[in-house]
Amino acid sequence: MLKSAAKKMQQQGMLAYVELMMGIVGRGLVAASEVDDVMQKEFGGFAAGTVIQMHVLPDGPGFTLEVGEKGQLRLLKSAPSQVHIGVRFKHLTHAFLVLSFQESTATAFAHDRMYVDGDVSQALRLVRCLNRMEILILPRLVAERAVKRYPDISLSNKLNRGGRIYGHLAKNFLRGE
Repeated sequence: MLKSAAKKMQQQGMLAYVELMMGIVGRGLVAASEVDDVMQKEFGGFAAGTVIQMHVLPDGPGFTLEVGEKGQLRLLKSAPSQVHIGVRFKHLTHAFLVLSFQESTATAFAHDRMYVDGDVSQALRLVRCLNRMEILILPRLVAERAVKRYPDISLSNKLNRGGRIYGHLAKNFLRGE
C-alpha cells in the first residue's frame, strides 16, 4: 500500500512537471518567434494558419500553436479540429525524459517514444525551432543534452536573445497567454 501511494505521488509530480514544461515550451516558442530572426525565418516557412500541437497521449498535457502571416506564433486556448503538425509522446514518462533533459528529442524519436502526425519536412522545421529555443534559453551544459549538436554561438548573442525570450515569456505568463 505504501509503494502504491509513493508511485501515485511520483506520477502526480511527473504530471505537474510535464504540464509546467509544456506551458514553458509552448510560450517559449511564441516568445522566440517574436524575438529571434532565425526562428522567424523558420516559422515563416510554414503556411499562415498552420496549427502545431505537442502533447502527451492519450489526453495529457500539451500546447497548441498557430502560425501567423509573418511567421509569428500564437498560443491557442483549445485545439481546433484540424492539426497540421502533431508531436505526440506515447506516455507521460517519455515526455518527462525529454522535458527534464535526460533524453534528446532525436533520441526519444529513435526509441519510438514519440511520433509525428503531418508533413515530416515541416515537423523537422519544428524540431529545428525547438532546438534553437533550447540553445538560446538553457545553460550550455543542459542544452547540450537536449540537442543533437550544439552550434557555435557567442555568449553575448545567447544572453541577449535568451534574455529577450525570457522577458517575453514572463510577460506572456503574467498576461495568462
